[in-house]
Amino acid sequence: MTDFLSLNELAILRWLHILAMVYWLGGEWGVFQTSYKVINPALSLEERSRHMDTAYRIDIMARTGIISLLPLGMHMGYIWGMQPYGGGWLAAMWVLWAAWMALTWGAFANRGTPLGKRLSDIEDWTRYILIPVLIISSLSSLLGHGPFEAGLGQKWFSAKLLTYGSLLVLGVGLRLIMHEWRALFPLLAAGPSPEAEAKLKRSIGHGRTIAYVYWIGIAATAFFGAVKPF
Repeated sequence: MTDFLSLNELAILRWLHILAMVYWLGGEWGVFQTSYKVINPALSLEERSRHMDTAYRIDIMARTGIISLLPLGMHMGYIWGMQPYGGGWLAAMWVLWAAWMALTWGAFANRGTPLGKRLSDIEDWTRYILIPVLIISSLSSLLGHGPFEAGLGQKWFSAKLLTYGSLLVLGVGLRLIMHEWRALFPLLAAGPSPEAEAKLKRSIGHGRTIAYVYWIGIAATAFFGAVKPF
């Protein structure tokens, strides 16, 4: 079994990477479609709440895919010689991935509680730290300053990391919209609130615009990884 895993390490990583991308793209589409029910004032608040819970249940799989893509890509990048960090660095990266997954699933399991909110806030901050690191390092590499290889036929790796980091920015915007929904529902539970309904309607408009750009970006990220155009 160990020999099998060693011989097929790259193939297994590539397979997992594809699965993570599928969960990311499919999950985002599912949340987007469910959101129309969440903001529909013609539905009862109970039904809208059920749809919001469904959106969170779909979103957790998308977030699992998003979080997994980075260590999988970096691991394959080391095997390909695109990035120099292997050995203990890769082991530490996978430990951090496990901690990030525990944080993400902990926030999901405790959603709607004070603990869930604290965990979700911490999860948001992981992105605020990771995003600039990814964008700066990938831009630096594309300009020839490292840390990733960016010679002839190698720039696709840094370009993929750049689009991935940029998509995390859009993902933060979508997360903030979902946070707003959860904050508005107690207002709706207290009685009809035209102001809260108006905010929900505006949020879906902003979310729709972000989602379209998001899907284009996901397609571009997949293109760089699959085609390796430069």
